[in-house]
Amino acid sequence: MYLIAIAWMYVVTMMTIAEAASPNGTLLGAFFTFLLYGLLPLSILLYILGTPGRKRRIKEREHAQAQQQTAVLSSDRIAPPDAGGQTATAAQPTDIAPMREKL
Repeated sequence: MYLIAIAWMYVVTMMTIAEAASPNGTLLGAFFTFLLYGLLPLSILLYILGTPGRKRRIKEREHAQAQQQTAVLSSDRIAPPDAGGQTATAAQPTDIAPMREKL
């Protein structure tokens, strides 16, 4: 794809030089030759030819985001309830018996 673009820009550059060096040509004519025969059509062509690549990158990005979201959701299901790092209850003083004695 880029080989065609480079070759076309070479041709347009030669046309521009010929327009500028011609006895009847002007620099303004050379500028518009370069702009209208070179940059404008080439930018449209590269945009159209680059469309499949852009679509592929968008799909890959969406697929990666979906996998990441799936991984986050599945890790939430597997994680234990106290995964936050906090203790479940406050620490009890040691002088209190852990079980209530019957009277």
